[in-house]
Amino acid sequence: MQNFISMIMNSLKSMSLTAIIDILVVAFIFYKGYMLIKETRAEQLLKGIAFIIILIPISSILNLSMLYFILSKTLTIGIISVVIIFQPEIRRALEHLGRSAFEDKHGFEDREQRNIYVSEIVNAVSNLAETKTGALIAIEQGTGLGEIISSGTILEAKITSNLLENIFVVNTPLHDGATIIGRDKILASGCVLPLTNNKEINKKLGTRHRAAIGLSEISDALVIIVSEETGIISLAINGRLTRNYDKDRLRTILLKIMEHREEKNVKTAGKKVKTWITGKINRK
Repeated sequence: MQNFISMIMNSLKSMSLTAIIDILVVAFIFYKGYMLIKETRAEQLLKGIAFIIILIPISSILNLSMLYFILSKTLTIGIISVVIIFQPEIRRALEHLGRSAFEDKHGFEDREQRNIYVSEIVNAVSNLAETKTGALIAIEQGTGLGEIISSGTILEAKITSNLLENIFVVNTPLHDGATIIGRDKILASGCVLPLTNNKEINKKLGTRHRAAIGLSEISDALVIIVSEETGIISLAINGRLTRNYDKDRLRTILLKIMEHREEKNVKTAGKKVKTWITGKINRK
């Protein structure tokens, strides 16, 4: 064992700094890639591709020409198929990478105004929950939601609790869909959100909750949901749904996330979000 360790240490000493950095960068890329596909359909498919890759040299060594021909052709076609079949996952991974590397400003910039607007949003959500009026509100953060906004009706209106409550009154033109808030305004209502493909989500959750999770998977938006059946307030962040918020707790979590984003401490904020959210993460 000691000889093995000594051999590894000697090999590392003989390597240049550039080679070590190269290895670490590649290892990091593979690690991040695995974390992006973990617990998705792509994970199982990649396991199958890895199995085929292992079989190809074995079939060549054993002179199994027919098997080698089939496996090699399958691998070639399979790589092309992966790009086509898993286009949504690939897009989500690239969006995640771009969001981490280049962060734009779309949220509330002035702290005093932010506190006022968050209070208006929370008051509206609390009132909607009391009357069990279904609602879906997305607060734009670093990722621009222009494509989502264009699917609804442009408002560009001041953020007030009265307006938000009126938007979601049943049978009104804009109640069915999401309302997008950003840049200190209600940007649009009646917007269409992408549904999540996560199969592990609780079957009892309806389209409104699935749409909220779907948007949070492809952006860093904070998505608030009010259930029309129970009046329960939920919050979707980074593909995770937490439930059973009251007025004060919702205001606290929204303000803390926005404050940490303003400080441009994204990594620290991401780690601390779990400690602020005391409710159980609903992955079922």
